[in-house]
Amino acid sequence: MTERAELIDSFLAAKGWDGARRTALAGDASFRRYERLTLGDRGAVLMDAPPPEEDVDAFVAVARHLKSLGFSAPDIFAKDRENGLLLLEDLGDETYARVLDGDNGGAAEAGLYELAVDVLIELHRIDPERVVAPGLEDYDDDKLLEEASLLIDWTWPAVFGEPPGDNVLGEYKDAWLEVFPAVRTGPETLVLRDYHADNLMLLGGRDGVSRCGLLDFQDAVRGPGAYDLMSLLEDARRDIDQGLRQAMRERYFAAFPDLDRDAFEAAFRVLAAQRHAKVIGIFTRLCVRDAKPDYLVHIPRVWRLLEAALEHPVLAPVAKWFEAHVPADKRTIPPCPAAGA
Repeated sequence: MTERAELIDSFLAAKGWDGARRTALAGDASFRRYERLTLGDRGAVLMDAPPPEEDVDAFVAVARHLKSLGFSAPDIFAKDRENGLLLLEDLGDETYARVLDGDNGGAAEAGLYELAVDVLIELHRIDPERVVAPGLEDYDDDKLLEEASLLIDWTWPAVFGEPPGDNVLGEYKDAWLEVFPAVRTGPETLVLRDYHADNLMLLGGRDGVSRCGLLDFQDAVRGPGAYDLMSLLEDARRDIDQGLRQAMRERYFAAFPDLDRDAFEAAFRVLAAQRHAKVIGIFTRLCVRDAKPDYLVHIPRVWRLLEAALEHPVLAPVAKWFEAHVPADKRTIPPCPAAGA
């Protein structure tokens, strides 16, 4: 038995879960791992989030904050901060992704996305000073640029065989810094950061927006209101019909009639391009560094989403950089030894 396994066994025993049946749950793109625990008529979920890569304090703080605002984040039953272990409320199996992939997923799709948009509407109606959990960082230009640079840090070397030159790198960063002011024109709010079908759940026995369970929010920040709506509708792992995407945008706009649509659209597109560049880099890194090639299959979709975002005039500097340095035949799945490429 490994040292980590012994730590987990000791934690479970100390918290009254010794002898529980443990079933592995689907993981995610992080270092976190999850198990469902069953002991008699009790159930819970173990989050194994090994430090220093993961920090359970952030998850606990945002979960408790969301619950205080009336949203359905999981209860925290127990934690071991030092060793990165949490016992969480088990919200069940009905993730949006699972429902959408089921036999009746097509019939349920519009209702699921309406509910997810309604969660954002309720969240964004709360005063910014109250809705942002204490201590959260600002989603500032440095953080946005650091994330967008994951494409050039990981995907560029995988595609071209060597890091970019200083001039290419400098032009890339300058282009992004030129467009980031467009995301600062609207009100700021709590940004959950990974708001999409894999991280949302449909919960029975609850009413209103509490029917939508929230799973992944430990990276939450204070930032632009367009971000989470964009993350929901420009899903890296799932094709979403353009008509549905537009209908959900209109649903959001109807709740905020005074919103400057042109400014919101510009912010939406810049944030979309930034996120897609980040995700292409992350999916490449997962293969190259972490030997997790399964995410590579999504990269062509993310390139298509990035290219669509770059069509907006506000992103002209970034679009010009990609046209000059990343030809169309390079905008695909990069070579990766772990994938046999």
